[in-house]
Amino acid sequence: MKNYKTKKFNWPIFWYELLGTGLLLLIGLSLVIVMFGTGSPLLKLIPDIGVRRIITGFLFGSTGALISISRLGKVSGAHINPVVTLSFFLFQKIDSRTALSYVLGQFTGAVIGCLPLLAWGTMGRSISFGATMPGAGYTIPHAILGEIITTFTMVSLLTLFIGYRHLRPYTPSIFPILYSIMSYFEGGLSGTSTNPARSLGPAIISGYWDHWWIFWVGPVSGAFLATLVMSFLAKRITQAKLYHFDNDSDLLLRKKRATSPKSRPIGSSTPVK
Repeated sequence: MKNYKTKKFNWPIFWYELLGTGLLLLIGLSLVIVMFGTGSPLLKLIPDIGVRRIITGFLFGSTGALISISRLGKVSGAHINPVVTLSFFLFQKIDSRTALSYVLGQFTGAVIGCLPLLAWGTMGRSISFGATMPGAGYTIPHAILGEIITTFTMVSLLTLFIGYRHLRPYTPSIFPILYSIMSYFEGGLSGTSTNPARSLGPAIISGYWDHWWIFWVGPVSGAFLATLVMSFLAKRITQAKLYHFDNDSDLLLRKKRATSPKSRPIGSSTPVK
């Protein structure tokens, strides 16, 4: 690990990650409730649960993608997921103090973002406001394995896209497609969390804590394995962001600049070589 200059708690990152994660859960879990909650008209309109999983995964992923290209993503990089922050930390793109600012913002935002879900009442309570849990007929090891595989896939693809400049502008676009596919094939196994903050929020407001640790162990393990496998791309990653990179040529619909200064990791005084 490189020796980064110690910095104070990064409040801008904390607040922007709080807002981003809060929005992700408020919008994303509202979609889950509408698609799967008891009494929802969509249960009759779209009777095929597989189709509803695809739609929900696509819209959930689209929400995250829009947050990443918004002003929120420009400031903090829109990690909105502790395992994404963990991956950037393991790649030495952020220091430990900055990583703490991210993670505390994400968990705080997850709880605050889920509070308005109580307004869904009986429909929301029927599915514990979108809380993740092992699917019927599946064991705890199955659920953990599902979370490891899906998180590994997500972090690996994310690393691949931001690691290569010609793919970098399209990084946000991987999430709608990826989560629609993963939700279809893995949703019945564990709920396709891939995000400890996403699982924490509804667990707190619903009081459903059964097997909550699965959604920490699985995603963290998957992210750790992905960073090991994709470590060869670490030096190609210029910033701990999903969009709004150091060069306008890395953005869609922007003109390429003649030169691009080397970027620095967020919260670091050492430039990336």
